[in-house]
Amino acid sequence: MTSATIEQRIQDFGEWFQNLRLDGVQTAPNHFLGDYPAIKWQAFAHAIPSDLTGWSVLDVGCNAGFYSHEMKRRGAARVLGIDSDARYLAQARFAAAVAGLDIEFRQMSVYELPQLEQRFDLVLFLGVFYHLRYPLLALDILHAHVVGDMLAFQSMLRGSADTAPVATDYDFNDVSPFAQETWPRMYFVEHRYAGDHTNWWIPNRAAAEAMLRAAGFHITDHPEPEVFICHRADRGSVPRPVPQEVPWLKP
Repeated sequence: MTSATIEQRIQDFGEWFQNLRLDGVQTAPNHFLGDYPAIKWQAFAHAIPSDLTGWSVLDVGCNAGFYSHEMKRRGAARVLGIDSDARYLAQARFAAAVAGLDIEFRQMSVYELPQLEQRFDLVLFLGVFYHLRYPLLALDILHAHVVGDMLAFQSMLRGSADTAPVATDYDFNDVSPFAQETWPRMYFVEHRYAGDHTNWWIPNRAAAEAMLRAAGFHITDHPEPEVFICHRADRGSVPRPVPQEVPWLKP
């Protein structure tokens, strides 16, 4: 396709959230965050293995497929991108075709991941967490069903960026910990945040780390303020047992 044809097709797909370069044509050149998500990727790309030869990768909430492209370019044998938005997936399929990359895309939500019946060497969970009505359930599903080893997690964070050790238990009458800025907090958005009705829960850093640990992940790197590189830990390391009666968590 010519550049003019690609540009017209990009416009036909409507507004793009991710700015990809398709044969030199940008999909979202006027993004309010700048050259996004390339500027975000540059800050933590070094934390993902540069050689993914033979790896299987799952991109949860893939949007137009920017990160899926990067994983395939690093040699991943299989890349599967999922998203609940059909328009984003249409963009993703077009972008992959123009780039000549063999990437699978499916329309499904994070809560439907058990249907895949497969674990992946690397799971990308970037920019999804705060859009979920049930975020801890999503992390439990990731651990129980699809993360084989490595998880790259990114979430918008608000509140304190500091963390502090927490006790294993507190007296019922001791309410002082809850007044500390470093206490794990999730800010609930009743209506909208940044004009987006899909923003539900926004954690501070302590909450993001605590919830990852509670779901059974061991944080091994924090390369960027919003990004955590994790590995799947044994359930014995989880601070307290996960309720197995939840249907989505059953094997």
